[in-house]
Amino acid sequence: MIFLIVFFIALSLTFLAATIINSFFLPSLKKPSPRADHSERVAVFVPMRNEEGNVAGLVSTLKGLTYRNISFSILDDHSDDGTYKKLLEQIDGDERFTVIQGKPLPSGWAGKVHACHQLSQSDSSDYLLFVDADVRLHPQTIQASLTLLKKRKASLLSGFPRFPVSLFFEKLIVPLQHFVILFHLPLFLANLTKWPPATAAHGAFMLFKSEAYHGIGGHAVIKSSLVDDVDLAKAMKRSNYRVVLANVTGYVSCYMYRSNKEVWNGFTKNLFPGLGRSILLVIFLSLFYSVFYIAPLLLSIYGIVTHQLLWVMPYLLTVMQKAYVDLLTGQRPFLSLLMPLSAIGLVVLMNASMWRGLKKQGYEWKGRLYQ
Repeated sequence: MIFLIVFFIALSLTFLAATIINSFFLPSLKKPSPRADHSERVAVFVPMRNEEGNVAGLVSTLKGLTYRNISFSILDDHSDDGTYKKLLEQIDGDERFTVIQGKPLPSGWAGKVHACHQLSQSDSSDYLLFVDADVRLHPQTIQASLTLLKKRKASLLSGFPRFPVSLFFEKLIVPLQHFVILFHLPLFLANLTKWPPATAAHGAFMLFKSEAYHGIGGHAVIKSSLVDDVDLAKAMKRSNYRVVLANVTGYVSCYMYRSNKEVWNGFTKNLFPGLGRSILLVIFLSLFYSVFYIAPLLLSIYGIVTHQLLWVMPYLLTVMQKAYVDLLTGQRPFLSLLMPLSAIGLVVLMNASMWRGLKKQGYEWKGRLYQ
């Protein structure tokens, strides 16, 4: 029994150390120097579908950007709420804004991908920034992003935003996106090589050099993808362009979901396709998180009941690992205490996503059904 607990402690320490070391290869957006000279034209693109509740916050955050040579194109993708009307009201004649009425969704295209494709045809600026409607930006986001993009000589900059969370299920699941990246993705390979398998991106914030984006064919090359952000970043690498994944949490926030149902639908839509629809990978990850992130809670309960505090150590180390990620990414660190529940939620979502895919039930999002 002592061997078992020592084994758990050793592995938990290894996971913590690996996460810390991996984080050294995740650059952060930093306050741009006053001497930084960015004069290139930047086009900001926002696809919107039934986003009436986000219109005011989105338009306000875009108007607050201090970069001068900028334009904003927003596409209303057949919303059946008041999105379009509210956009016009909030823009209030600001000439930097263009509102586009989306075309009907063609067969074989995913909705967001088609919306982004239409947006990309509307402007030929030097840089193209795709953001989601639920994103809020620091006033100097463009300057900070261009500085890092140029420093790394990259053609795509992306990053997982800070996630303010309020719903209980959201608190368990949404911040795990940062955990998965910092724990599982080899950031050395992701940021210093053009190897496509070592790639991650977040569709809520993707800044492209226009020449490179159009050079690979833009969103049209991944027209049916449900994980369009990662697939587009991989396409960039396959075409020999450098991609940088950054910690953008100091500049970009994303209010992803408004209900627990949206959390469920959003993650079931992305998880199994994001894992390459691999049954073996879902089984492996389910076992991995069950053994190393759910079982430590049971071990700690046993240790407390039997007054053997050594058995509490694996749980404390998993909490420390999650807390490190949360502190690094602007999340509330007390959520790390719930790591076993987060792991349970992740395992359930992975398997639910897999079963929907295998049974050909499709994935529901924004009133559309995808296979």
